Amino acid sequence: MGIRKTEEFSNEAVRIALASGLSQKQVADDLGIGLSTLRKWLVRHKQTALMSGPHDDKDKELARLRKENRILREERDILKKRRPSSRAKADEVSFHRTGEGQLFNLPDVQSPESQ
Repeated sequence: MGIRKTEEFSNEAVRIALASGLSQKQVADDLGIGLSTLRKWLVRHKQTALMSGPHDDKDKELARLRKENRILREERDILKKRRPSSRAKADEVSFHRTGEGQLFNLPDVQSPESQ
């Protein structure tokens, strides 16, 4: 079994591996540790970083999403309500005549059957 490294050493190795721009193999060789050891430390670092992140950001994001969700529900409910000016039937067509026998000063439209 190899020599146990301190927590401080492993944290520094992770920092170097993430910030140096060198390959993981190069960092492991430079520090005198195995590549698998460095990868294990990197995985552990990623897992702890996800779990111990700042909770303020998560709380703010959750509050923002809840507010957005509430607004979207309200908008949806408003759109679901039938407006009094809505047509009763979807196939209903309404238009206004502007003169006797003419629509907007245009001649009457003849159906293809009547021609």
